[in-house]
Amino acid sequence: MKRLHAVVATGAITALSAVGHAQSPLQDESLPPWVDAGDVPVPAWAKSVAPNKTDAAFYAEPGKLEARRGSAQLGAKLPLFGTKRASGCQGRWLNVGPLAWICSDVADYSGDEPGAASLGTRPWSETVGNVDLVRPARPGARPLPPLEPTSANDDGLPYRYYFAGADGAYGFSSLARALDDAPDQELEKGFAVAILEEKTAHGESWGRTKKGRWIAMRELVPARSFTFRGEILEGGKVDVGWVTVDRAAIYATEKGGAPSGSRVRFEKVKILEEKGAAPNVMVRVDGGWMKARDLSRAREAPPPSEAGPLERWIDVDLAQQTLVAYEGTKAVFATLVSTGKGPPKTEFATNPGVHRVWVKIFTTKMDNLAKEDVEKHYALEDVPWVQFFDKAIALHGVFWHRDLGHIHSHGCVNLAPLDARWLFAFTGPHLPVGWTAVYPTKLEPGTVVRVR
Repeated sequence: MKRLHAVVATGAITALSAVGHAQSPLQDESLPPWVDAGDVPVPAWAKSVAPNKTDAAFYAEPGKLEARRGSAQLGAKLPLFGTKRASGCQGRWLNVGPLAWICSDVADYSGDEPGAASLGTRPWSETVGNVDLVRPARPGARPLPPLEPTSANDDGLPYRYYFAGADGAYGFSSLARALDDAPDQELEKGFAVAILEEKTAHGESWGRTKKGRWIAMRELVPARSFTFRGEILEGGKVDVGWVTVDRAAIYATEKGGAPSGSRVRFEKVKILEEKGAAPNVMVRVDGGWMKARDLSRAREAPPPSEAGPLERWIDVDLAQQTLVAYEGTKAVFATLVSTGKGPPKTEFATNPGVHRVWVKIFTTKMDNLAKEDVEKHYALEDVPWVQFFDKAIALHGVFWHRDLGHIHSHGCVNLAPLDARWLFAFTGPHLPVGWTAVYPTKLEPGTVVRVR
């Protein structure tokens, strides 16, 4: 945590000076927290700030409620650097990081050291590995985040996810009165929830969802683990593909004939050569030749004009159902995706265009419950690693299907959980420890996402 303090403090000094703080630490060499002249001092025992409201808001400047900066994790302990009086807060504004202020009406002083809260059996602060999520973006200067699982059980998901079974499921706000009270929540078959803990009550096992509802575990079906992950591209060469049919034949020559072997779905291949014309293109891989239509291939592309010379950016290829991440003109990562199944410019389409990530959210609910003219409703609580870039279209992890390499989604760009987590750490703006959502700033703009 000392390193966390040092990193945030550098930006906090800039943020404080930008709003005209009366006591500059550079003038009197005092340590934080810094308080305006004549204001009540911060309690001597206070070491951090504890949000007391779910997703309490951060703002870039005290009193400027139009400058939303992000959301706080309930139970986190945020570093405290200073206070300031301004409108929009009955108490006073507390500086908890670079361009990050929270109102004391929704946060308390704490004597604990700063740190993230544990949110269940898989604390999100641990699932990101050793990635530094506090350091501001410096194009070309950050190491790539780790892609490998952190343990044998690491599938990239921050929680254990379950689906309501064939007869649906019922959620109760009180475990003690679960058999006496009417349910507070009814889940239809296939609705998904994240389970944070299990307890035994009334002679059976119950799970508590992230929304605080208790559900009998016999009514739930666990989501299957899916550990597919993309490829870190050594040397920037884009020469990988993945089998997207159940079984793909391998031939001795580009002319086909009798198969000499086969590759199975999701198996990675290195593409060495291509011959022929559509629809009969053949590609040479290690061990022989394959039909190009049995594969999804990552393809190199020049950066859009919206991306800076060394800036990180994302390229989504609708035709191949692949994604490639770049640093400037150098490709660094490639993987499979599933994009929207709707025709162009319809509700379920992933439309071509260039955008920037406009908000990143650790987990969020996705559903169509407000729509009455749909054939089937769905509700997925706590979808992980969400990055909205084109209005309501986002990059995010999936745990409810594994049809990567084929169009499948309602418009979003679906990724395997390990890949979604990697991209979440790769892109800007970065999510500081103790935050659940973050918006871009001029210092750290959202990463460019191009769909083509």
